[in-house]
Amino acid sequence: MTEQLDQPAPLEPMPADWQRALAVVAHPDDLEYGGAGAIAHWTDGGREVVYLLATRGEAGIDTIPPEECAPLREAEQRASAAVVGVSTVEFLDYRDGVVEYGLDLRRDIAAAIRRHRPELLITLNHRDTWGGQGGGGNWNTPDHKAVGRAALDAAADAGNRWIFPELISEQGLEPWNGVRWVAVAGSSTPTHAVDAAPGLERSIKSLMEHKAYIEVLTDQDPEEYVRGFLTGYAQQAAPRFGGRPAVTFEVFTR
Repeated sequence: MTEQLDQPAPLEPMPADWQRALAVVAHPDDLEYGGAGAIAHWTDGGREVVYLLATRGEAGIDTIPPEECAPLREAEQRASAAVVGVSTVEFLDYRDGVVEYGLDLRRDIAAAIRRHRPELLITLNHRDTWGGQGGGGNWNTPDHKAVGRAALDAAADAGNRWIFPELISEQGLEPWNGVRWVAVAGSSTPTHAVDAAPGLERSIKSLMEHKAYIEVLTDQDPEEYVRGFLTGYAQQAAPRFGGRPAVTFEVFTR
């Protein structure tokens, strides 16, 4: 008798009972490598999504000094967000490449959660590796890990008035305990998904707005690279989502 290998569980549809989301990531372009396709679909449905970036991505292009790169990448991110219906993009001004997990980062993200009052919090893979469910894979960056972990913790911090009480006394930000889910994009252990088809073309255009970054990232034609990456990423999830290409998330319920 041959042993049958366990098959991954089907992906559940993302929760739909929400109106406001806050997406918290480390760099310009982090959301565009997959997540923006779901965001386009959500904003089409009348939902509000706000972006919060820890850095301006100023250390991401070797040929452009940070002081020139930061405003360039900020402008590209704002244009990219607009393509998928996001009009509010905020930056925390942590230094690109050296973001550390800690109280300051948790406090700043908790403050944003209290300001925007999301029901859904979105972030990026907080684990040590990309891929490699059984081990291995590619090593994740310190910024991604720090921001992702801080976002997960800040979801609870935002609702507790005795954690960071200065947010009340100094900024007038009362606790917000309304985050119901945290959705992690880029996880190697996804649990939920969104149909990629409605937002796919806009997700491609959204990533294409990061022109300066993509031009140094690949020797391929930029559109060929972007389209190939995003369609391939969506197709990988199809067997677990009824045969439909999908944008995947690992969802934690609060």
